[in-house]
Amino acid sequence: MSKRTVIVVGGGNAALCAALSAREQGAEVVVLERAPEALAGGNTAFTAGAMRVAYTGVEDIRQLVPDLSEADVSVTDFGAYTKAEFLEDIGRVTDYRCDPELASILTDRSFETLCWMRDKGVRFVPIYGRQAFQIDGRFKFWGGLVLEASGGGPGLISSLLLAAKREGIDVRFSSRATNLIVESGRVSGVVVRTQDKQVVNMFADAVVLACGGFQANVEMRTKYLGPSWDLVKVRGTRFNTGDGHRMALEADASPAGNWSGAHAVAWEMNAPEFGDLAVGDGFQKHSYPWSVMVNANGERFVDEGADFRNYTYAKYGRRVLEQPGNFAWQVFDQKVTHLLRDEYRIRQVTKVTANSLEELADKMIGVDPKGFLREIAEYNAAVDAETPFDPNVKDGRGTHGLAIDKSNWANRIDEPPFEAYGVTCGITFTFGGLRINTDAQVIDSDMNVIEGLYAAGEIVGGIFYLNYPGGSGLTNGAVFGRIAGGHAGSST
Repeated sequence: MSKRTVIVVGGGNAALCAALSAREQGAEVVVLERAPEALAGGNTAFTAGAMRVAYTGVEDIRQLVPDLSEADVSVTDFGAYTKAEFLEDIGRVTDYRCDPELASILTDRSFETLCWMRDKGVRFVPIYGRQAFQIDGRFKFWGGLVLEASGGGPGLISSLLLAAKREGIDVRFSSRATNLIVESGRVSGVVVRTQDKQVVNMFADAVVLACGGFQANVEMRTKYLGPSWDLVKVRGTRFNTGDGHRMALEADASPAGNWSGAHAVAWEMNAPEFGDLAVGDGFQKHSYPWSVMVNANGERFVDEGADFRNYTYAKYGRRVLEQPGNFAWQVFDQKVTHLLRDEYRIRQVTKVTANSLEELADKMIGVDPKGFLREIAEYNAAVDAETPFDPNVKDGRGTHGLAIDKSNWANRIDEPPFEAYGVTCGITFTFGGLRINTDAQVIDSDMNVIEGLYAAGEIVGGIFYLNYPGGSGLTNGAVFGRIAGGHAGSST
């Protein structure tokens, strides 16, 4: 009896998890990665590698990080982050629009999936540098996010590719799937443009689409997300142009989710059009909760301290895009500059410094100086200076009486030298995608299963709407990649 065959379209975290899972079932697996080997890994290669996971305490963390030292444990409060808390966070930030079944699978299987990845050779480490501040000699993690893949996104891809090679999976680079082959209502393969530009038909028992969103396709962005989205910077790979969406919709797949929505963040104002692997996630500017963020009129336009960064950053990029000129400046004073993440120290940064607010106002390109000085004066006067500042918790140190109050972490901007960083909108991935069932099978427009077709990762719609909890994207890809590959590779 011949082995079952599976084609996985894509080369990122979701795709490689699908391939490894299908291989576990004994299937012969081919991975089709559109990018050349040097640029492989999809959006995963551009991430910092954070993965949100439900855990009950430090012993669960020890399972995922077996080399965690006693010294680290003694100075760290890992706390706990339950499945119920994870699910509530997804519901809360998506305005409870998320598909409850899919969201529950994501949260319920997050821990077991990371354990499975660890067994495949992925190494996890605590995110001390970005998710914990040391207060009174003890680190405390905040926002439900404690782990990242060692080496970030590139390290995650490297580990998964090593596992794929070790397990005999055929990974083909510069191989672009252009169409699904459908026979008698069943997907039986894909049309592929190979590295040498040949067009060939590849047949298989099942196809898994795990080839990302459509964020790198300027025409699709403008069509589905709306005006001005042609102007944004793409944070990640230039190869995620919606090929999978198009192929599946042509095969009568049902679209699902937030097609007018996307994960979009504050991104370096002068970053290139697409992501740069040499810089990776360094173009992001995520310390805005400690800042005052102003637009071209010099006016604040969001509550910078509405919640931990993890729960607001993916929607605030859209707010930046909505501002005059599609940019903003993040302004800090010396009380908080020591809290800025490493991404503020890269060479490719739009930064101005000044010893007075008047001087700073003149240096922030595109900003009305008078409007800015008026805004800062009103803001400083509204700060509750009596409540202690604590970056590890939502400290309630806010403002009162402003058109847009700051809810937490409000400090007066009054201690020079002042620093300001120019940002625009960077798109990470699109939220609209394909409808799947709990086995990751793609559903058609009549709400029936399309036999032989599965999907995982960014291409799936229905899980994230409007926003998402930081670190849940990679976990989502891994959980549903594992599910998709497991069912695609099984003969039952």
